[in-house]
Amino acid sequence: MIQLYHGEGKGKTTAAVGGAVRAAGAGMRVVFGQFMKGNETAELEELKKISNIDILRSKENFGFYFQMTEEQKKRLTDIHNQILDKMRQLAEQGKCDFLVMDELTYTINYNLIETETLYQFLEYNKDKIEIIITGRNPAPRLLDITDYDSEILCRKHPYERGIKARRGIEY
Repeated sequence: MIQLYHGEGKGKTTAAVGGAVRAAGAGMRVVFGQFMKGNETAELEELKKISNIDILRSKENFGFYFQMTEEQKKRLTDIHNQILDKMRQLAEQGKCDFLVMDELTYTINYNLIETETLYQFLEYNKDKIEIIITGRNPAPRLLDITDYDSEILCRKHPYERGIKARRGIEY
């Protein structure tokens, strides 16, 4: 089944991390994939310690989309497609019971992934493995294929008062 956590509120990746840890604790083989993120985040330090969680992500940090050059966007698209291909391989080999696709919605919205290949992968695997997708502004087609649709709202956030993201809290 496909679980989607989206919206303007804080906690989408946190929900995915919690799901991954729960699945790993139940003995499932977990693949935690991150899209759009190249910088190290605190949750990765703990996930790396869990033997049945594999992490797939870019080793390069491209910054924010609106700051990227066309060359960087192409490079990031190539990386995202490589991550998707590795996910496909692991699923086909039976090495993935639970898959996290963190920040995937951005790759669709910004055309930073081969979308037809992605949707074929999701449709083929949605009844074979558990899939968690996070991000903002999910495409209508993505909403149509999900089994869980959880929108996280933001009613208040310290950023509005000028407080910057804090390690261990926001990242």
